[in-house]
Order: sequence, then structure tokens, then C-alpha cells
Amino acid sequence: MLCDARLWHDVDFPEGHAVHHVPLVRPDLGSLAEDVLDSVAGPFVLVGLSLGAIVGFEVLRRAPERVAGLCLMATNAGAPRPGQYAAWREMDELIAAGRLTDVVERTLPDMFPDRNPTPAAARRYRAMAHAVGDRAARAQLAAQATRTDAVDVLRTVRRPTVVLAGARDALCPPAFHRTIARAVPGARLTVLPDSGHLVPWQRPDAVSAALRDLVTAAASTTSADAGS
Repeated sequence: MLCDARLWHDVDFPEGHAVHHVPLVRPDLGSLAEDVLDSVAGPFVLVGLSLGAIVGFEVLRRAPERVAGLCLMATNAGAPRPGQYAAWREMDELIAAGRLTDVVERTLPDMFPDRNPTPAAARRYRAMAHAVGDRAARAQLAAQATRTDAVDVLRTVRRPTVVLAGARDALCPPAFHRTIARAVPGARLTVLPDSGHLVPWQRPDAVSAALRDLVTAAASTTSADAGS
């Protein structure tokens, strides 16, 4: 949410074609999942952070055969809590009133370790969030409200899966990711020190290495399936 392709700027993606499906501009997870499936042909490795990973859960519900590998980071597989619905409504009302800046400033601390960004990091986040803009931000808030618990669908995953958590993520703490990793058979969980919510900015080295390993594992699994 409030992110675009700049989120991945520091990540060294494995050789090949990376499709950045951004921004997310539809008000429900089902439509967003269909957009993802329409954006790339054939099997693919799905990489998602926060709301992007939540869209990924819906992709798994609809077309598990399309997902060759899975990288989930800084996210939550649980259903929304009552307090979250209230917060999203309040933020939507602010944006509708022309106060996106207030929402950006409210969300900014939670993006960074210990809620304490450097001035440069804060400027970087503000620039990205404002570029996403009012319309997409409101759609993303609406999509969040269509979430359901995803643990059951994660238990059905039989593809290489990497789960990355920021040790100092105030929004989605490591406990959320332990739940995800326990649900997916064979998932590998890595808790990254010195990282908050925006893992690709704060630990691009670790994300790059995890993706290289994941793509290799996904290719091996796909080849084995084709030969069986």
C-alpha cells in the first residue's frame, strides 16, 4: 500500500523478466488477483510485500497451479481486526477530503525500524506515497477491507516458499510471519535484523539473495513436475 515500483529499486532481481504489478488500483482483492494473473503468462514466482502479499494469497486461492514459487514479506495472513476497519475508514475520509498528506505522515513511522526514519528515508517514502496518489490509496484501503484469513489456503501450497520478516517491523512483526511459515509446508522463514516494514529498502541484499535461491528452487520444482 502506498508503494510503487520504487519499492524494489535496490533489489537485484534474478536474471530474467520481472513484472512490477503496480500500483494496485482496484477496491477488492479478487479483482487485484485477476489483474496479477492477467499480467503475466504461464507459471511465475510471486513476490509480494504487505498488501502485495495479501493479493498473492488471493492469487493462490484462484490459480495455485500458476504459482511456481512464493516470496512473502512484511505481511499478515490473518483477517482484519475491528480496529483496522476503523482506521481504514478514517484514512479514507481524510483522503476524500484532500488530506492524503495527513495519511502519508500517519503511516510513515510504521515503515521504518523503531518508527524512526532518517530524513532521507522519510523523503523517499513521502515521494513514493504521493506518487501513488489519492485514487489508488483509496482503492487500496477498500481492498484491505475485503481480506479474509489466508492460513487455510497457505496450508495447500506445495511450492518453494520464502518468508521474510523485519525484526523491527511495527506493522507486521515476526510473529505474523511465523504463523505463515508454519502454515506452508517446507517454508523457509528469515527474520532480518535492522529491518522494519519496507524490507526491500532496508535489507536489499538479503531480499536479492533470497530471490535468487527461490527462483532456482522454483525452476527445479517446475522441471521435476514436467518430467514426472
